[in-house]
Amino acid sequence: MEVEPDAPTERRNPASERIDELPLADVLRLINEADATVPAAVAAVLPQIGEAVEAGVRALAGGGRIHYYGAGTSGRVAFADAAELRPTYALRPDQVVPHVAGGVDALWRAAEQAEDDDSAGARDASDVQPGDLVLGVAASGGTPYVGGALRQARKLGATTGLITSNPQASLAEHADIFIAADTGPEIITGSTRMKAATAAKLILNTFSTALMIQYGRTYGNLMVCAVPTNAKLRRRAVWTLSAAAHVDGDLAAEALAESGDDPSVALLMLLAAPDHQLADVDAARQALAETSGAIRPAVSRLTGR
Repeated sequence: MEVEPDAPTERRNPASERIDELPLADVLRLINEADATVPAAVAAVLPQIGEAVEAGVRALAGGGRIHYYGAGTSGRVAFADAAELRPTYALRPDQVVPHVAGGVDALWRAAEQAEDDDSAGARDASDVQPGDLVLGVAASGGTPYVGGALRQARKLGATTGLITSNPQASLAEHADIFIAADTGPEIITGSTRMKAATAAKLILNTFSTALMIQYGRTYGNLMVCAVPTNAKLRRRAVWTLSAAAHVDGDLAAEALAESGDDPSVALLMLLAAPDHQLADVDAARQALAETSGAIRPAVSRLTGR
């Protein structure tokens, strides 16, 4: 008698049991059809993602941090999300911190054995503070490394969350916020780099983008905090400032230059000055410092509106 795995991510998908005998066009169709089910699975857990966003805002507003813990593909997806937040929203490196089983080397070289080390997860979470938010990412919901981190984080008084594709995840008991996108069996059995990883990426992208919006790091739908570190990003920054402040590109470029290539400061200089002039750069910086980088509250401080 076959033994069925506990985690749905490890079970066989009946739609693809003979996939190696199918024409290429049918293989591609099956993979695509499976992928198309992921957004609906994520949509079903939007309320739980909202809870995580609210906890993340509380953490950052209180001077705390957000930590991601994962192994294998889950860890890599989480690491990419954290790394991309820094330049996009001008976060400090210590505000959203990713941790991967096996360390940074595991990002490009598989280190599957590292995920079984419960004590390593606990060690990596040893500097978590009571005001932090700790999110574990584990497709099967039972990764020992992630479990060790969640248990240690909860012991230290942090808020904990679990992102998984297993609604019956064993690690759920260690999570204050349980986000389980039910993506079901993979097209290739147990290959959770597919649907489960896509769900984790969608959840993390949704979480972190909503977090940055709630934290005040956008102006409308514009990336007004993105650090312009190359020619393309500098052109985008000028266009963004022009669109946000309704000024021409020359004035936007002037504001960006005077701000020291800090688009958020440049935006305040543009918005707080009448008749297409530039407000004082030091006043703009001070307003942002007083609002922890939140754009609209800083605009209000300078303009009274």
